[in-house]
Amino acid sequence: LREVATARDATPAQIALAWLLSRKPWIAPIPGTTKLHRLEENLGAVGITLTAEELHRIDDALSRLRVHGDRYPPALAARVGR
Repeated sequence: LREVATARDATPAQIALAWLLSRKPWIAPIPGTTKLHRLEENLGAVGITLTAEELHRIDDALSRLRVHGDRYPPALAARVGR
């Protein structure tokens, strides 16, 4: 994300949100923040249209990530029935 962000003069957060927005038309990311400058940063993602090559690079990098560990700590897992 950093490489794409640097090339696009954007932040990694903006690229991540732009990637989410490019996935499906019904996906609506709702990033939370209490800071105005972060809200403005997040809104900047709307103006970024990623190229097919950029999307491929991001998807390729994501495919190599391995997720480890449980989704919830034990106390929260018990609350959601898992």
